[in-house]
Amino acid sequence: MDISQILHHAITLNASDIFIIAGLPLTYKINGRQLREGEPLHPDDTHALISAIYKLCGRNPDRFAPEDSDDDFSFAIQDLGRFRANVLHQRGTLAVVLRVIQFGLPDPNALGIPPQVMAACKKMKGLILVTGPAGNGKSTTLACMIDEINRTREGHIITMEDPIEHIHRHNKCIVTQREIGSDTPTYVGALRSALRESPDVILLGEMRDYETIEVAMTAAETGQLLFSTLHTTGAANTVDRIIDVFPAAQQQQVRIQLSMVLQAVISQQLVPTTDGKQTVAFEIMYTNAAIKNLIREAKTHQIDTAIQSGAAEGMRTMDQSLLQLYQQGRITKETALTYSIHYEAMEKRLAALSML
Repeated sequence: MDISQILHHAITLNASDIFIIAGLPLTYKINGRQLREGEPLHPDDTHALISAIYKLCGRNPDRFAPEDSDDDFSFAIQDLGRFRANVLHQRGTLAVVLRVIQFGLPDPNALGIPPQVMAACKKMKGLILVTGPAGNGKSTTLACMIDEINRTREGHIITMEDPIEHIHRHNKCIVTQREIGSDTPTYVGALRSALRESPDVILLGEMRDYETIEVAMTAAETGQLLFSTLHTTGAANTVDRIIDVFPAAQQQQVRIQLSMVLQAVISQQLVPTTDGKQTVAFEIMYTNAAIKNLIREAKTHQIDTAIQSGAAEGMRTMDQSLLQLYQQGRITKETALTYSIHYEAMEKRLAALSML
C-alpha cells in the first residue's frame, strides 16, 4: 500500500491519527481505539513511506537531518483532506504520526461543543485559554471559535500555529495565518510582530514556556482578544501552571496581572461513550469578581467551588460535566470515575445517584 492509499483509507475509516512505526503494523486511531492492519513494518518500509510523504507535499527531505529530534509540518491533498505530520527518530529508525484533518471547518453543534463554550467568542479583549491533554480536540475547539468570530464581526485575526491545521478564509474578518518554522521562526517573535499588525484577535497555538507566557499576557493587556492553549486539566491547575512558570519574586505581581486579563478557561477531555465512540467533557470557567479575587489572593484551590456557584453564568466543573454525561446514559460509571478530577467526591455523587 502506498502513502496515497493509506491517506485515502484513513479518511474512509474516519481515523483521527495514522501511526507508521517500525515493528508495528500500519495503525489507525479511530474513536480512541487502534486498528492495526497488515504485517509489522520494517525500518526500510517506514523510511520509504516517510520519503513518499515528503515527496507528496513537496517538502525538502534534507530538513530532516539525522541529528534532528523531529520535524513538524502540515500538508493538504486536493479533494481529500489536510494532514499534520510529526516525523521522529525512535530506536534508530524513522517513524511518523499523522493527524487527519478533514477539509472544511468543524461544526460546533455536530461536535457537541455547548453554547456556554462558544459564548467566549463574544469577549472583546483579554485572555481565553483552551486546555486539556494532547490529542483531546483543543485545536478543533479553537478553530470553531475563530470561525465564529470570522463570521460575526469585523476585525483582523492573526493566528500563529505549529503547524497550521485548519484554513480560515477571509470573511467579515481579515485572517492572517502564520506557521512557525516557515512563516516566522518562533512563537515569541510572531507574537511581538503581531502587536504591530493592527490585530483584533490573536490565536497563539500554545503557551509553551516562560517567555511565550510573559509576552502573551502583555499582549492581552494591550486590548486584544488572545486565544491560546495549555496542556493542563482544570481551571485551577491552569492558573497555577501560569503563575508557577514565573520566578517567585514576580508571582504576586503575575497573580494581579492574570486576574485582570484572564477572561475564561475552557478545559476539555475526550471520553469514551457507551456506544464505542467518544464525546467531549468540558469544564467552563468565566472570571467573575469572586474568581478574580481568588486568583489575586492565591486561593486557587477554591476555584472549583466558585465555578459550581457560577452555573447561572454558564460555568461548570469537569466533574459536573462527567456526571451529566453519566446521567444521560452516554458514559459508564467507570468512565466518570476515571476521568474525574476529584475521584472520592465523584464516587460519593455516583453512589448517591444509584440510591435514587
